[in-house]
Amino acid sequence: MGLFGPRFMFDGGTTDWIFDSYAWALENLGTDVFYQFTDLVLPNDRFFPDKLDEMDNVAEGLFTRVRQYAGMGEWPCRLVAQEEDANPVVGPALLIKGAPSGPAGTFCVTGGKTPTIEISYNPSQVRRPESLVATFAHELAHYLIHSVETPPPGGEEFEEHATDLVAVFMGFGVFLANSAFTFSQYTDVDSQGWRTFAQGYLSETELTYCLAVFLHLKNIDRATVEPYLDKNLRKVLKTALMEMKHLPDEVQRLRSITSDRMA
Repeated sequence: MGLFGPRFMFDGGTTDWIFDSYAWALENLGTDVFYQFTDLVLPNDRFFPDKLDEMDNVAEGLFTRVRQYAGMGEWPCRLVAQEEDANPVVGPALLIKGAPSGPAGTFCVTGGKTPTIEISYNPSQVRRPESLVATFAHELAHYLIHSVETPPPGGEEFEEHATDLVAVFMGFGVFLANSAFTFSQYTDVDSQGWRTFAQGYLSETELTYCLAVFLHLKNIDRATVEPYLDKNLRKVLKTALMEMKHLPDEVQRLRSITSDRMA
């Protein structure tokens, strides 16, 4: 690469892994499903028309929607709530650092001849519906990967990272990128402070790059996404899409893959 040539967002290893993982997903999960039936799911009334304050069970309602858009509405599984997190604010202006917090979600296979698929979620996420959708997409991606015999690139060590990427591949990239890191201020009657919340295994920049690959392959204009993407990630998305132009061989490799998957 020349001194004044294009600069890439990641080192070669990270970029190669993302493209290799997309190739793996296309080969094993089906190009027919990806190009013909997978939607870019957005946090708007088209995809989530229900009003949260009118839903009997927010988690179940969102889970049903996510399963539908993932094409997994008929896949047998049950949703369970984890125990509530401890409240980190215990008194006036007193915040417990490192208060115990459960995982955003889990995927578990139990039983013998007739296994039961169980997906759990952290009840505190009901207050952050976009984050809850990201959790459900990630755990359903686990389920999808569990149905494939060939392991993703990097093997077991990178399975959780691949699960994040597959959730983007399934159409939920905006939710995962927006939920990867949250910094918020809170104020109540007798205390105030800040909270940070990290979710997922890929960084918000890596997830946005994965989203860019999704958009590029499906010929979706970034203007469709930008109103729903966190402001700090819009420039990342633009840069990632520009980078696609400098990686024609990698993009063509993905476009040349043809495979079918029976649901």
